[in-house]
Amino acid sequence: MFRKIIMTIAMLALLAGAANAAEVKELNFGIIATEKAGAMKQMWEPFLADMSKAVGVKVNGFYATDYTGIIEAQRFNKIQIAWYGNKSAIDAVDRADGEVFAQFIDLDGTPGYYSYIITHKDSGITSLDQVLKNGKKYSFGIGDPQSTSGTLVPTYYVFTLNQLDPKTHFKVMRASNHEGNFLAVLNKQVDVATSNSEMTGKIKETAPDKLAQIRILWTSPLIPRDPFVWRKDLPADLKKKIQAFVVGYGKDAREKEILKNMYRLAGFKASTDAQLIPIRQLELFKNRMKFQNDEHMSEADKKARLAEIDAKLAALAKQAK
Repeated sequence: MFRKIIMTIAMLALLAGAANAAEVKELNFGIIATEKAGAMKQMWEPFLADMSKAVGVKVNGFYATDYTGIIEAQRFNKIQIAWYGNKSAIDAVDRADGEVFAQFIDLDGTPGYYSYIITHKDSGITSLDQVLKNGKKYSFGIGDPQSTSGTLVPTYYVFTLNQLDPKTHFKVMRASNHEGNFLAVLNKQVDVATSNSEMTGKIKETAPDKLAQIRILWTSPLIPRDPFVWRKDLPADLKKKIQAFVVGYGKDAREKEILKNMYRLAGFKASTDAQLIPIRQLELFKNRMKFQNDEHMSEADKKARLAEIDAKLAALAKQAK
């Protein structure tokens, strides 16, 4: 009797899965706004059109003005798949029922990219040390709060490790996307700003004269390439089709050209949530230093917070192995 009940439940689950797959008529794909929406649409629509044909479901591009908009849309199932930076992908996994399933591969074959601090060559700033010692003389362009290369990585390595807060260190601080920050430095609207190797690589190809006006003051350690994240509750058969399409994309000349226009990509490889571990560790290290240096926190609270962070770091180290 018990075996029959189990078999019935299993059969109902299979039927429910088949029904769910049949019910998916459209997919919304979230694209993070590193540039103007029109430019992003031009880059991504050919890829999304090919995905629609391959998986048998219409795929719509969803172009948000910030990372949080994409995360919230995925959380409420307004979008089902998204391109994120690693930091924003953590929030999508933790808060929006997300799961990493693929990762970018760039044309150079490198496993990651770099965050930069840049300035105009006419600014008179020739070293990061000048920026760290004379912050009140300068205006600073930072990235979206959810940006890995625009905010998290430079905040930790450049400011947290030097016991500085960029919000109070500079004369003025403003936030923008990668394109906005690059143009702000180029047009001398800010003195220094964050950027990354993806943006400078694109500018090198499209407008090398503009890149020649920029000085890179600081280069980060290697950052893992960006992930694709889908909602865990997508039907299994649809997930299989999506991943097969993504990982297999870029085999002929036409597809290679489409990928090249999408931030100089060579293709994608299968991935998992494990690729987010180094970024989770980075965020925890940053918070640990913040609490450790907080003179207003009681020793008991500080000890408790540090112990909590150390436990999380130990768990992540175990996962990484």
